[in-house]
Amino acid sequence: MKKFLIVLLVLIVALGVIGLVLPNHYQLKRSVSISAAPPAVHTFVGDLKKWPDWAPWQDEDPTIKVTYGPKTSGVGASQSWTGKSGDGRLTFTKCDDQGVAWDMVFVENGKEMPAKAWMSYQPVTGATVVEWGMEGKIETPVIGGYLTLFMPMMVGGMFDKGLSRLKSKVEAKGG
Repeated sequence: MKKFLIVLLVLIVALGVIGLVLPNHYQLKRSVSISAAPPAVHTFVGDLKKWPDWAPWQDEDPTIKVTYGPKTSGVGASQSWTGKSGDGRLTFTKCDDQGVAWDMVFVENGKEMPAKAWMSYQPVTGATVVEWGMEGKIETPVIGGYLTLFMPMMVGGMFDKGLSRLKSKVEAKGG
């Protein structure tokens, strides 16, 4: 029993030390080609009230309640949300025919975790490549390093799902 406890203690200390030296910055990107011009894509992305048509968040947490700010499109458009999975808010910092960028803050247990996110539109022959990305830091000691390692796996699937839905919506509308 004593050996087991020593091995367990060494393992816990090793995991803690590794967590302290892991990077706390994450970045993830996903993309999709949509058979439409950038303005057709922007119709769904540039207005926060259109996001429920394609965004995957409600599937992951049906308790999410969104509150829109005074503007829902253009620079300065904003929304906040609450749900079992956490609270947050975002504000558009860019919104034009090349894409949308926003500052975002996730709030969990009263701790704010800022992030930057974007969706860019790159016209190609007969289509638009839409890239959805997000980057930020998780400052929580030890655990933060591990979370940044798994962020692409935790959120990437939701990005893929959202982009697939966006593609379906835009192409169905005949963009």
